[in-house]
Amino acid sequence: MLLATVLSADAQDYANPDRSRPSRTGEPNMIPHTQSSANKKTAMVKDRQPAVAAKAKDATTLLRADHKLVDGLFAEYKKARSPAKKRQLVDQICKELTVHAQIEEEIFYPAVKAALKDTALIPEAIVEHATLKDLIAQVEGVEPGGELFDAKIMVLSEYVKHHVKEEHAEMFPKAKATKLDMKALGAKMAERKAELTADHEA
Repeated sequence: MLLATVLSADAQDYANPDRSRPSRTGEPNMIPHTQSSANKKTAMVKDRQPAVAAKAKDATTLLRADHKLVDGLFAEYKKARSPAKKRQLVDQICKELTVHAQIEEEIFYPAVKAALKDTALIPEAIVEHATLKDLIAQVEGVEPGGELFDAKIMVLSEYVKHHVKEEHAEMFPKAKATKLDMKALGAKMAERKAELTADHEA
């Protein structure tokens, strides 16, 4: 009779495996409930940090955007009348040109020079940068005033236009015709630009 009772209880446990019942030793038999697959997926999604990858710009596209920005700042300067507005614009122009020149010299120019096996185009561009830096030094941190200051900004503007024209017409097309990964180069330049900009604004 005892054997039949035990067998009956075991049969009920087999039919309903999740049911908790006292063990034969008198202690409760705790059966853990497994997490459903849906709940597991939800937990995994919550724990996973979304990877948001910014759309990388082509290196020349990034540089062209810089050129366009600076051109607009020079145009604003021409219309500005108050010394405070001029000072603000000159500060931004100097910062943008300095950062732009640095990412070109550190990243873009060496990559293009190696890809093209160039011995003239890049060295000329670096010499032009040196002249631009000299002009920037003459107006950076100086209070706007008088015709001479305005003349220096106009000369800087014209020199930048000349430099940009040469890059757009000759350097950029040649660079894009190489096997350089322009998007990877652009991503590297954008990262460095962000670092340099943060340093200038600190």
